[in-house]
Amino acid sequence: MKIQNESNNKISQWLVRSLLFVIAVVLLAYFFPRQGEKQYIFQEGRPWAYSLLTAPFDIPIYKDEARLQAERDSIMRDLRPIFVANKALAGEMVQGFDNEIKQNKELNINSTNHKHIIDALQNIYNCGIVSPEAQNMLRNNNAADIRLLEENVAKNRNINDFYTPKTAYEELLNQFSGTYHRHILQSCNINNYLVANIEYDSIMTGKVRDEYLQKISLSDGLVQAGERIVDRGEIITPEIYRILTSYEIMLAKNNTQSAHHQHYTLAGQVIVFGCILAFLYLFLAFFRRRMWGNNRAVTLIMLLTVMVSIATFVASTKGFHTVFLVPLTIVPIVIVTFFDSRTAMYVHLITTIICSFAANDPMLFIFLQMVAGMAVIDSLNNLSKRSQLFRCTLIVFAVYAISYAGYTLFTEGDIKMVSLTMIINLAINSIILLFSYLLIYVFERLFGFLSSVTLVELSDINSPLLQKLSEEAPGTFQHAMQVSNLAAAAAHHVRGNAQLVRTGALYHDIGKLSNPSFFTENQSGADSPHKNLDLMESARIIISHVDEGLKMAQKYGLPRQVQEFIATHHGHGKAKYFYNTYCNQHPDEVVDEEKFTYPGHNPQSKETGIMMMADAVEAASRSLKEYNRESISQLVNRIIDAQISEGLLKETPLSFRDVETIKETFIDKLMTIYHTRIAYPTLNKK
Repeated sequence: MKIQNESNNKISQWLVRSLLFVIAVVLLAYFFPRQGEKQYIFQEGRPWAYSLLTAPFDIPIYKDEARLQAERDSIMRDLRPIFVANKALAGEMVQGFDNEIKQNKELNINSTNHKHIIDALQNIYNCGIVSPEAQNMLRNNNAADIRLLEENVAKNRNINDFYTPKTAYEELLNQFSGTYHRHILQSCNINNYLVANIEYDSIMTGKVRDEYLQKISLSDGLVQAGERIVDRGEIITPEIYRILTSYEIMLAKNNTQSAHHQHYTLAGQVIVFGCILAFLYLFLAFFRRRMWGNNRAVTLIMLLTVMVSIATFVASTKGFHTVFLVPLTIVPIVIVTFFDSRTAMYVHLITTIICSFAANDPMLFIFLQMVAGMAVIDSLNNLSKRSQLFRCTLIVFAVYAISYAGYTLFTEGDIKMVSLTMIINLAINSIILLFSYLLIYVFERLFGFLSSVTLVELSDINSPLLQKLSEEAPGTFQHAMQVSNLAAAAAHHVRGNAQLVRTGALYHDIGKLSNPSFFTENQSGADSPHKNLDLMESARIIISHVDEGLKMAQKYGLPRQVQEFIATHHGHGKAKYFYNTYCNQHPDEVVDEEKFTYPGHNPQSKETGIMMMADAVEAASRSLKEYNRESISQLVNRIIDAQISEGLLKETPLSFRDVETIKETFIDKLMTIYHTRIAYPTLNKK
């Protein structure tokens, strides 16, 4: 059954890892920027990064948008709006006014005056009346002239040559200044017959405008097929930039990259990203087997890689320098905090390679990101304080700026080519790194990992749980402090996580808070409460501190990794004192060993194995009658060898060399702890 469960677990792990791999490749291929027909990435003023490019076909050199817009603006300034003379309306108004005069018998106007007034109105309409709105439109557009269309013949006219209804009325009053004539005009409501007969023709004006705009030539030169365009290392001048842009446009027009080619491109992206991520998987499988067997660790690594890569892909579409706004060094910061520096460097390398495919200058991008990543790992190998992250940010910016300036001088040979925009983007990039502190906390909660920052916080002896332990079980607290010192020193010598084992050691005996007086270190010379209990009951109380400790750890929200120290510090061993005493008192009885056996499982990591050894050695060292190197060495060897012979340490990755190193460390530490002191002389009284 156990073998079957292990087989099922392995299958489920492979399924999860395979699904993560597929999802990562699909997301990277999906979000990779679609360049359309763009085959090359280039920027004006930068060197051409590819081999010699010659024109595969005739390429018209297209004008840039600024030049085209200037030509359009010139046409719009010279374009005269078209107006149409509505003769029918003019004739209708003149005839209407004529009828008005004839019907008004009270005027008693003679034929001469009648004809004189009608002729004046006809002359005004012959000159033309425009609406005030049309006149204001022309003046706002600084249009002094118009094109007047009469009988399909267009003539240029000045806007000031026309009347408005108001100026036409004033003109009539000026011509007929006498009271009699003015009376005639007002009695016949001349205002009603003064309307605009020169009308703006927006449709015809639009047609003429479009016709003129279409005549603008989109190109002003030609590169013939086979002609050289640009060679590697050559600076892209504005003229070369126009030719390259025209080449890209022609590729799109000729539909060179068809759907068939796009499928090949997508297949290539999937293959490339798959190969890169496969090497990441191989690294974890061969060199980080514990992480490879932990789906949460693999998920975190893949999530970081994909998130940062997608952010870089999106940024690359916004401009040449925007990819440098993405803080790629967040990847090594998070990885080195939870795992180790070698893994952080490898994951950062993989992420940088993936992102470089979207960078406009891949060589510069890879160079800057790699030196920045190395600076992060070297300066932040053990993140335990916020000040370290701030210092790391300053170091990263300094490395970015110096490396960028050096690269520019190396490739361009001109200090003027160092871009201020680039420096600002790198500074923003470095500032964003400060938010990785929050990101680390989020990942801790999501994936259950434990950072050095959290371990330092948990190691604070002023924390509520440790404060309670020191007050209610002071002997146990002192024992935990000594064990943490022993275990941390040993872990340091065998390249274990010293901070983790120190924190775990401080909490490993918190279960004794439920019955502190039943443990020897908390008894202050009074009778032991075990005196009135039988051996099995005493063993039960002693053994129960493991389960009680786990309950208390869950209550106080201690991380799973710290709870592991509570569960394994005795492993599946026995309460030897009570077990041996019971066996000696009942030599003929078959003893139920489970009643004297701790419920925890055996240690499975370096740190928990070291903690088990340190706990047993420190407790036993208090029973020595004399403290010298020989007695301490015998004690340490006897206890640890017994644990090994009982199989308590067989599931840990500790080697025989590690065990010997741990023994020597314990002996040296105990010699320091129990060293003899000189006797202070008393002052003789006179």
